[in-house]
Amino acid sequence: MDWTLFLIFFGACCAAAATGALFQPGEWYESLDKPSWTPPDWVFPVTWTILYIAIAVAAARVAKMEGAYLALAFWSLQIALNTLWTPIFFGLRRLKAGMIVIVALWVAVAGCLWTMMQLDTIAALLFAPYLVWVTIASALNFSVMQRNPDVEPIT
Repeated sequence: MDWTLFLIFFGACCAAAATGALFQPGEWYESLDKPSWTPPDWVFPVTWTILYIAIAVAAARVAKMEGAYLALAFWSLQIALNTLWTPIFFGLRRLKAGMIVIVALWVAVAGCLWTMMQLDTIAALLFAPYLVWVTIASALNFSVMQRNPDVEPIT
């Protein structure tokens, strides 16, 4: 693995993670009606740290491979959407817009996983837990949106 490539991809992941520090859930999120299966707060930073390392390694593994352009395009799209979701959901409190972004994120992650699978099995296996987590996050976003129809967005 090329460590320079890993650090570049991991840097993009750190930029996405920074939105979590800038737009923290806080009291507003705590006050929302959430399903009983909502993970405890401590699970989110632990899970995201592991996932960001794994998806950076996956990207670094395929980046120099012939035919990796589509996998890298999907990777770029997913990290952009990943970065966008937190300020929309937590920052602006726009639950429906967050749902749209997270569905697009799911599609981008699935596309990235599919294209990586064609290139490198290990990279795809490293990426697979991310799709699982985004599926859970999507279901949580949907449930919170359904349970809290009167949430006022920040304008």
